[in-house]
Amino acid sequence: MARDGVDMAAATTRALLGWGVVAGPFYLVFGLVQALTRSGFDLARHPLSALLLGDLGWLQLLNFLLTGLMTGAAAVGFARALPGRTGRPAGALLGLYALCLVLSGLFPPDPLRGYPPGAPESVSSSGVVHLVCGGIGFLALGAAALVVARELSTPSCSRVAGVVVIAGFLGGAALSGGGSGVALLWVAVLAGWAWLTAASAAVYRTVPHPVVARRA
Repeated sequence: MARDGVDMAAATTRALLGWGVVAGPFYLVFGLVQALTRSGFDLARHPLSALLLGDLGWLQLLNFLLTGLMTGAAAVGFARALPGRTGRPAGALLGLYALCLVLSGLFPPDPLRGYPPGAPESVSSSGVVHLVCGGIGFLALGAAALVVARELSTPSCSRVAGVVVIAGFLGGAALSGGGSGVALLWVAVLAGWAWLTAASAAVYRTVPHPVVARRA
């Protein structure tokens, strides 16, 4: 549908995919600023989700909610821009990841490895929900990278990213008791956001420019 020389469908799709480019850098920068200024937080020992705990936990909750909304917008963009055999499952998987981000923020993890300072380690229903949502989210994001690969000019990179996200999460979960587990989770997080940024930009470029040439 064109309006005043602008293809509104293409403009909307591009705008939605643009949020996929922004989501990862936003989440990481927002989280790292908190991590470097929060007393007792150690990037080598604590995942960024631990920032949901403590008096300033609402800042990381805001990070999760906003990033989830951005990722959800990107999911719609993928579904609109890619062929049905790819777009629908990719949109559904990214939408699931976005939902898991929101739920992971609403259900914070349990205290771990001395963070927040002085908080006793325990197991709560909120912590269990957080872990389950995190697991489903990582698997959905990795699967999305595998599904979208067939439509990208560098499919092998997308497939590698998908495998790294899934393997990094599974390895991090298996070794969650030590620093190596946190390191593997970081690998999964960075690979996942890097893929979403690159894939969103690549799919964005396949959408026709929204400005429709006027007929003479």
